Amino acid sequence: MTYQPYPTASSGNAMASRPGQPQSIRTAVRLMWAGAALGALGFIFTLVFSHRIKVAVGKAAVKANRTLKSEGKKQLTLSQIHSLESATIAILLIVLIIGVLLWLWMAWANGKGSSWARIVASVLFALNTLYLFFAASRATVTAIFVGLGWLIGLATIVFLWRRDSTEFIKSQ
Repeated sequence: MTYQPYPTASSGNAMASRPGQPQSIRTAVRLMWAGAALGALGFIFTLVFSHRIKVAVGKAAVKANRTLKSEGKKQLTLSQIHSLESATIAILLIVLIIGVLLWLWMAWANGKGSSWARIVASVLFALNTLYLFFAASRATVTAIFVGLGWLIGLATIVFLWRRDSTEFIKSQ
């Protein structure tokens, strides 16, 4: 029984013509990992400061109740205020987990040179830009995290749309 030799790069197969991952893609992937790490750090801070966040939400709800009372409208009950506090923390944590997963997903897909991944990353960056304007209206730690994430996203997009990145993606 005879066996065919295993194809190597020197045998001229299709794999040999595929270029390696350019530095711009590697840098973009590293930046995406940094974005995921920043999101994870935000998750940890949210957990650590969840009591303070709940207190702030509670104070805002009590203040809103005063306004509602002066306007003769229905106010939130104490139970509703506590539910609002807990729901705020839960939503923040879920959004942060989704953010980390999106960073990781984009790092994986763009690292492979998937043609759709660069477009998805660009759309996510555009959504993050809109969120930046929303968060920047408040001088909080959240705005700092969003701003840092936006800067990481901007640098990532610049590297993803460089000519050598485009050639790599087209070759995949």
